This record gives sequence, structure tokens and C-alpha cells, in this order.
Amino acid sequence: MEPVLPQFSFAFQPIINVDTASIVAFEALVRGIDNSPALNIFQQVHEGNKYCFDEILRLKAIPLAARLGIGCNLNLNLLPRSLEVSKSAISSTLEMAAYSGIPINQITIEITESEIINNIGWFIEAVNAHRSSGVSVAIDDFGAGYSGLNLLAEFQPDSIKIDMSLIRDIHTHGPRQAIVRGIVRTCQDLGIDIIAEGVENNEEYQWCHEEGINLFQGYFFGKPGFEQLPLAFFPNYSD
Repeated sequence: MEPVLPQFSFAFQPIINVDTASIVAFEALVRGIDNSPALNIFQQVHEGNKYCFDEILRLKAIPLAARLGIGCNLNLNLLPRSLEVSKSAISSTLEMAAYSGIPINQITIEITESEIINNIGWFIEAVNAHRSSGVSVAIDDFGAGYSGLNLLAEFQPDSIKIDMSLIRDIHTHGPRQAIVRGIVRTCQDLGIDIIAEGVENNEEYQWCHEEGINLFQGYFFGKPGFEQLPLAFFPNYSD
């Protein structure tokens, strides 16, 4: 018997490069069919169906993004344990991208750090098996989860997204500044791109940019567009 799953759609939020004033990616964010928040959707999914639903979300987001004419990277979320539950968690995503006409090298899989990775060795092997095909990998919510810098010692993604909890009011918060500076230095040494997510105002943006971050996501630059690819705001700055 097929599981009963809620109806859903997606909003797309831009990720920008402020140095080139360009949108480099859109993240697909699950929404209700009436644009209701993601939490309303996930609350309707039984725990036993969580990872199946996680895979279905990616398979539905890709053709929608293709119909909207996405011409840059598409960022799709993945729960780490999906790789333990389904061997096709990533391969099915890449097959759908190819079917929908989105090049594999324009797909970024965002792996949330807020879920414990039980077997780091197996996780790395499973992810790296697909990176050779051209897909990029990002660690989402970095700094808010279970692994942090320890994960980077074993696994170097293409990019990390610094969690908004570290970005909030960072221009006035010394401890957060010290932590983010450490993350930036580490990622620069490892050749990992850094995205500051959840940026809400010019002060947060300016502090991060002065520390060497040029990739951003947040309401300050562009709110998610429901079933559309919204424009983005590029702040003026001087170096």
C-alpha cells in the first residue's frame, strides 16, 4: 500500500555572488500548495515515510525548476540518513535532472548537518560515488548541527552554508564573529566555498563580506518565490 503523503509545491530562493552581481543558484524550498510553510507539510509525514518523502521532494522539484527555465545551479536538500535507507537517493535525483534537461553539473545536493550521520565512512563513500558525475555537494546549516568542523576533517564538500543562527546580529556579537572567522579560514584553506545564509540586513551582510564571504542567501537579497524564480537585490558596496 502506497503511503499517504501531503500535497506540496516549492518556492525558490536565490543564492547570489555579490562580487559578480549574479544569481548563482536557486534553492528549492518545500511549501504547501497554498504556499504554506514547510513545517506544515513535514508534520503530515509519518516518521516511517520521512526518507521516502525526502527523495520524492527532489524528484518533484527538478521538473518544476526546469519548466521555470532555471539557468543556473539548483540546490536540493537531502537528509543524510536517506543514503542509508535508499541506495537510489542521489542517483534517482540525477536521473530526473537528466530527464528534465538540467545538466548534472548544475545540481547541488545540500546535506543538512542537523541530522546525525551514523556511519561517516559509509556516508562519504556514498556521496563521493556520485561526485565524479559532476554533482556538487554542500553542507547545509553548518555550525548548528552535530558534526561541525570535525566533519570537514573527514569530508570536504564543494561548499558549506553557515547557519543563520551564527549570522544573526553577527556585527554585534563577538563570540559568533570568532566562530565564523574560524569557519572562513578553515574553508579557505580547504578550498571550500562559503555561503552565508539567513542574512536579513545590511549590517550582517557587510560584516560577512568584509571577512571574505561573497556568496549569500537570505531575505536581504531575495525572498523565496512561490513556484517562480525571483529576482535578487545586489547591495552596493565599496572595497
